[in-house]
Amino acid sequence: MDLQMKILNLIERDARLDAATIATMLGEDEAIVAALIKKMEDEKIILGYNTVINWDKMGDQSVTAMIEVKMQPEREVGFNRIAERICRFPEVKSVKLMSGTYDLSVIVTGKTMKDISWFVSHKLSTLDQIQSTVTLFILKTYKQEHFMFNDNDDDKRLVVSP
Repeated sequence: MDLQMKILNLIERDARLDAATIATMLGEDEAIVAALIKKMEDEKIILGYNTVINWDKMGDQSVTAMIEVKMQPEREVGFNRIAERICRFPEVKSVKLMSGTYDLSVIVTGKTMKDISWFVSHKLSTLDQIQSTVTLFILKTYKQEHFMFNDNDDDKRLVVSP
């Protein structure tokens, strides 16, 4: 695995790692690691650094939904133009082109289920290329970005005795 991939794998799991720590972990020169990180940021390989937050522990009552979108692709641009337009809505957290029954997977957040319903009926469904949508509300998150949301860290393995 080349050095860039090793660096990316480390910072994907912990964005707080600095170049010195990464260099030590990989047995590389700190200046080389720092230069590669800067280069990947400049080339938009590294787009940003995120924190994974368990909002439930903060008492957050917001709602998240995944919306499956079936749409008519446009000539010469396919799904790109409409996907980019959907990305601009502030409620939208992610948009992904999918294989299968639906074309796009859109993750949105709102204060209430009504907010998400309003977004789907007044913003998303009104776009000309949208043929249909299916809204799936996320009830609980168990794992996100390599992090388990489980409060109980007890060992779940069965005891083996002779």
